[in-house]
Amino acid sequence: MKLRPSRILRELRAGQNSTVIKLNMGDPRIVELAGLSGASSVWLCNEHVPNDWLNLEHQIRAAKLYDMDTIVRVSKGSYSDYIKPFECDATGIMVPHVTSADEARHVVDMVRTRPLGSKALDAGNMDGLFCQVPLADYAHHCNTEKFVILQIESPEALEVVDEIAAVPGFDMLLFGAGDFSHRIGKLGQATCPEVVAARKRVHAAAIKQGKYVAVASLFGQKDQLIEEGTRIFTLGADVIELGNAFHKIVKDFGGGSAAPSSDSVYQSK
Repeated sequence: MKLRPSRILRELRAGQNSTVIKLNMGDPRIVELAGLSGASSVWLCNEHVPNDWLNLEHQIRAAKLYDMDTIVRVSKGSYSDYIKPFECDATGIMVPHVTSADEARHVVDMVRTRPLGSKALDAGNMDGLFCQVPLADYAHHCNTEKFVILQIESPEALEVVDEIAAVPGFDMLLFGAGDFSHRIGKLGQATCPEVVAARKRVHAAAIKQGKYVAVASLFGQKDQLIEEGTRIFTLGADVIELGNAFHKIVKDFGGGSAAPSSDSVYQSK
């Protein structure tokens, strides 16, 4: 038996870009629709969405039908909140609001095995094929085919982003334009000069330390993001695409209202 390798890491190692679709809805069938689109991964959320662990397993299982990775944004709590997504066989976790190098090191220590960290091991779950593979293979897989994304979302984190980026053992930085813009009094203005400058600073820090760059939205700036070294692109969210579609079909029929502005927090977060 073989443990499943990461599609995103395979694409990145081959010099390709990866695509992500953010899902707020919990139905695993939405995950399957994303898989049918050909996306590299879905972004699932335990931070803002009322999901549960069993349903998360079903979502991850649905993604694997299409060789699609799953990224779970964790709720910040005990170490279980960080390792359980992996034990459900998520391919990566995203940690929101990282503010220091010490916090980054703590995350790495919780979710990586030796020599990178001291992860609590239980191979009796989906990620270890229920103890059907050697423990050494499982431990190696945790460090080589699973990934960790840290989100930089505040001016305080931006001031120490070079120190955070230098921490070994995680893979990617993602700039949270929505929360950053909120904190500097530019709510939702993901393309204003101050927010763009902060984003570029995060991207430069990641690349300098050999980390990959991920974004939460294209912000209408695909070419610029590519020039900044972005490799993992979130293309949209289920709630936005469904909302836009519903508004359109009702409006086309001759009723209803126009869809809200696309500068939604879902696109800028």
